[in-house]
Amino acid sequence: MAAGAWDRSGLALAAGLMVVLAGCGGSPTTSRSSPAPVHLVVAYSERYEGQLPVWLTQESGIFKKHGLDVDLQYIASSNAIAALVSGQTQISQGGGSEAVSAVAGGEDLVIIGNLIPVYPYVFEVVPSIKAVSDLRGKKIGVSQPGSESDIATRAALEKVGLQPDRDVTIVPVGSSQNRTAALERGAIDGGLDQPPYSILLERQGLHPLFDLASLKLPTVNNGIIVRRSYLRTHRDVLQRYVDALVEGIALMKKNETLSISVLEKYLKLNDRAALQATYRFATRELFPSLPTIDTEQLQDIVTVLAAKNPRVGRLRPSSVIDDSLVENAGRTRSARG
Repeated sequence: MAAGAWDRSGLALAAGLMVVLAGCGGSPTTSRSSPAPVHLVVAYSERYEGQLPVWLTQESGIFKKHGLDVDLQYIASSNAIAALVSGQTQISQGGGSEAVSAVAGGEDLVIIGNLIPVYPYVFEVVPSIKAVSDLRGKKIGVSQPGSESDIATRAALEKVGLQPDRDVTIVPVGSSQNRTAALERGAIDGGLDQPPYSILLERQGLHPLFDLASLKLPTVNNGIIVRRSYLRTHRDVLQRYVDALVEGIALMKKNETLSISVLEKYLKLNDRAALQATYRFATRELFPSLPTIDTEQLQDIVTVLAAKNPRVGRLRPSSVIDDSLVENAGRTRSARG
């Protein structure tokens, strides 16, 4: 990114933060009489627009306002769950499939909220594919077997009348960034992507075959995942975390300029048009005001994973979730008007 572009982004972000802090009635510095903020290490498993509420809540000082000193760390995919299980992190922001697999394996994890309750993707294909029927015999990329993108791809293909593994070949290619790169170089014929990267692909001649986000199929795309033992002993801390995210979501929906600055910083992309389209796609299609979690959002995950792991099939979806903190946040928000 050019130095001038970064300076403009930094100025926009700083200006936005000053407005937020002024609205909160104080500065970002904790007063001497206040207790020290609780330290939380929070992992996020993908660098994509679905993390915008987490990033913005951090950058705007809302976590600090709620007495939390949050250390955000990018830890890819299933490694984020391993870090959570080991106690390296206290919260993991990521897909529900990894959490469900871990619970089926005996880990004490629970999903306490869900920032994105739908699949946040468009299905991008190479120029030669004009219709769904053209996908037969083609290679479709996913990140890895059992991942959120794998489950979403299978759900999408079945929705349009194709049988995964029979009508198409599912190819694991790694992260969402790897999937974008594989589409760019023609290593796969189609795959799920999301703004801003899908927008960049379309500039190169690829096109969306269908918009999976608009179908509103339920899933846990960006769950708030914690150890159940930590929830028992630190419920007040996690309530503050959820409350802060709810406040951050509200700010995100109101402040496009600040949100785009945050996206630019974390995605390391200097493309105003693509980032603006990403923000509008995300706020229109992806994020509810409350990160509610329910069993319906786990249905696709359990169905796909159970085909290869019978222990998942024996899980009660209700045993994997706890929606009490989000319900409390919703009541508090309603009381404040």
